[in-house]
Amino acid sequence: MTPRPGDKRAKRPFPVPGGRTVRNVKDRGLRTFVTVLAGLAVIYFGATGHRSSGGEGEGISGGVVLLALLASALAWNLTKPGPAK
Repeated sequence: MTPRPGDKRAKRPFPVPGGRTVRNVKDRGLRTFVTVLAGLAVIYFGATGHRSSGGEGEGISGGVVLLALLASALAWNLTKPGPAK
């Protein structure tokens, strides 16, 4: 990483505390997993929910997809890591 002209930050030869660590990567992976799981759960229950026995309307609607996106965004927001101690 070469510093840009006018960049006053010095390149440090050692890891900076508070940087990305293996623990944070694992937490982000778990956070992504929970987010995807929330979206898929909404799609699953939206597709298999109570319906009349008519043959039309198979699949998922745009509203269910929108709810899945909202559930995923909510899960992503609620699983944000707290401030560093």
